[in-house]
Amino acid sequence: MPDVTIYTTGFCPFCFHAKKLLDNKGVGYNEIDVSRVPGARKEMRQRANGGQTVPQIFIGDHHVGGCDELYALEQKKQLDPLLAQDTVG
Repeated sequence: MPDVTIYTTGFCPFCFHAKKLLDNKGVGYNEIDVSRVPGARKEMRQRANGGQTVPQIFIGDHHVGGCDELYALEQKKQLDPLLAQDTVG
């Protein structure tokens, strides 16, 4: 399973829902709170090609986007295959 990284803030309902979906699937993830980690927001914007809103979700090197995009992948039954890949590029 590729590493999953989610950039969040503590007060974001979309972050909560994205993490809940991942938790329900038993997916571990590295959560980076951009309001608490120095330089994390800049790192997030660079990785997300300018994306400034949270959450920003990455599965391996694949930029999923935000909560809506994560749920769209789930609805299209594309999330599990993406999570099952050994490498994502």
